[in-house]
Amino acid sequence: MAFHVAGLVAIIVFYLAILAVGIWAAWKTKNTSSEGDRSEAIIVGGRDIGLLVGGFTMTATWVGGGYINGTAEAVYVPGYGLAWAQAPIGYSLSLILGGLFFAKPMRSKGYVTMLDPFQQIYGKRMGGLLFIPALMGEMFWAAAIFSALGATISVIIDMNVNISVVISALIATMYTLVGGLYSVAYTDVVQLFCIFLGLWISVPFALSHPAVTDIGLTAVHHVYQAPWLGSISSLDIYTWLDNFFLLTLGGIPWQAYFQRVLSSSSATYAQVLSFLAAFGCLVMAIPAVLIGAIGASTAWNQTEYGVPDPKSKKEADMILPIVLQYLCPVYISLFGLGAVSAAVMSSADSSILSASSMFARNIYQLSFRQNASDREIVWVMRITVLLFGASATAMALLASSVYGLWYLSSDLVYIIIFPQLLCVLFIKGTNTYGAIAGYLFGLVLRITGGEPYLYLQPLIFYPGWYQDDNNLYVQRFPFKTLAMLTSFFTNVTVSYLAKYLFESGTLPPKLDFLDAVVARYSREHMDKATLVKSDNIVLNELAPVNPRHSQTLSSTFTNKEAFNYVDSSPELSNTEDN
Repeated sequence: MAFHVAGLVAIIVFYLAILAVGIWAAWKTKNTSSEGDRSEAIIVGGRDIGLLVGGFTMTATWVGGGYINGTAEAVYVPGYGLAWAQAPIGYSLSLILGGLFFAKPMRSKGYVTMLDPFQQIYGKRMGGLLFIPALMGEMFWAAAIFSALGATISVIIDMNVNISVVISALIATMYTLVGGLYSVAYTDVVQLFCIFLGLWISVPFALSHPAVTDIGLTAVHHVYQAPWLGSISSLDIYTWLDNFFLLTLGGIPWQAYFQRVLSSSSATYAQVLSFLAAFGCLVMAIPAVLIGAIGASTAWNQTEYGVPDPKSKKEADMILPIVLQYLCPVYISLFGLGAVSAAVMSSADSSILSASSMFARNIYQLSFRQNASDREIVWVMRITVLLFGASATAMALLASSVYGLWYLSSDLVYIIIFPQLLCVLFIKGTNTYGAIAGYLFGLVLRITGGEPYLYLQPLIFYPGWYQDDNNLYVQRFPFKTLAMLTSFFTNVTVSYLAKYLFESGTLPPKLDFLDAVVARYSREHMDKATLVKSDNIVLNELAPVNPRHSQTLSSTFTNKEAFNYVDSSPELSNTEDN
């Protein structure tokens, strides 16, 4: 295949359009935010993201390169099909659950990042531990986007996939430096429009190609490969359920999601945005599903692609750009591929910005440099954007499947962060001891279950395991959900046990080395002024910071005394003086 000059020109045009919108949004941010809150404006956009832009940016958070390419790949691959393309339904349900139960408490309490409530209740050290899986999740997601983008560009201009991944990641990372959440939000509007228009224009032309058999026929009959509707065997039902819960519940505790929630102008708007994004995810998945079905219904030996077919060449993860390239007219192909490539580029900045936001605020500022200037925090964010962008690029080059990257990115978030988020928001009385125990139990159970995509062999063989063609052990048992539930119940049990032992006097207060139960005051835990500084957030909306001041077991799970210590400064001063 010759080098496509027209394809390169199309990509450059779409890239410049995205970049222009990003620069305009960054200029707007600089002119609307004061010098004292520049870092917070970068993270949550001044908390004035409206319903229209917010709906687009929250939808585009999920509908990126990994989403559309991965969905098309799952539908196309024989033996999987539509039945195993779980991301559209899974992530839509996660947005609905997030809107119903998580958006309102997070937004109404005025947090800046997803890790704020953990540091508020469990302390800065536990916040640092939870930053690790949150960071890895964002990096795996960004890697999936870079991988999809590199595959798309390699089809358009016949460039080596690895080279295109590096170049694309460099462009996306540098673009992220232009500016904050405003740039991300407004480029997401352009991104979603590009995907919608580019894919829907291409689908009718691909369907009408002479080499494509009626997708209604190939959905249920074996023509060129197994039917693209797919099926779920009785042996695989538990694996399917495990992956489904992983996507549905594991799709909630992401900084990229809560960044949109926390940037909403009100808690109610945050909920509405979640519901709009859930609908948007389903709608945007339809053309990707159709393209995957078209790929499974094509006689590739009758096209310029030739033989063998994409799955035999191990190019199943590139089925979407391949369909657009070989089954559509040139001008439609260039528009569709250029639009999609520019669109998925703008998705990468969401994950990179999320990771740098958590590091700059929750690790650097709140844990080490609480008196750091706003300018210093902004520079820390810029440096970490470069570092995290490089890390995501390396992961994209090493992973073999976009859909595999999807599951990897959700694993750590699902098993470790989701149960911790449930506890910190809804279970009164959990503390740092329970959080650490739950963290470790969940992590150990996940690692010992093995991971074929990382060639990690299991140490625990659950019922139903088998060895695949590559001599890798695969678990059919839903051990990921088991690990998540174990982490949750361990957190609650150990927390209650620790409170009882300390409050009843069974253990002396000096053994409370984490200051998590009986200590009156600890610098380890953040106060209201530290967590929230914006004028548009009412401090009394915050949950009490130190729910650990009770002296009897009967009052362990109440927060009244915490309010007294935090809000009554004269009493606190007198107490400290005494």
